[in-house]
Amino acid sequence: VQLQASGGGLVQAGGSLRLSCQLSGRNFSRYRMGWLRQAPGKQREFVAGIMWTGHLTNYADSVKGRFTVSRDKFKNTVDLQMTDLKSEDTALYYCAAKALGASEYEYWGQGTLVTVSS
Repeated sequence: VQLQASGGGLVQAGGSLRLSCQLSGRNFSRYRMGWLRQAPGKQREFVAGIMWTGHLTNYADSVKGRFTVSRDKFKNTVDLQMTDLKSEDTALYYCAAKALGASEYEYWGQGTLVTVSS
């Protein structure tokens, strides 16, 4: 099983980035996908989640209205469109997957760095 995150980079405040997580190695139809992030010196936090079926999205309050999570079943990716980026969005972003009903994420990608300059 492999989750490969990409799309991070350096962007100015107010700009946009699109992260993508390529999934392979198993059937994720009964999994919930998540994007999480960890800023320097801070604990990892949840950003956004989506069922692999594309339903039931949810977001952290800090990103609601700015970030959109989606799933492309043809490309086998879960994407995170980030707009109106703020300096506090600077972090290492991870994609992860957990089985329905599970409390912990089972599979993790390697992380992609997003840096927002003010």
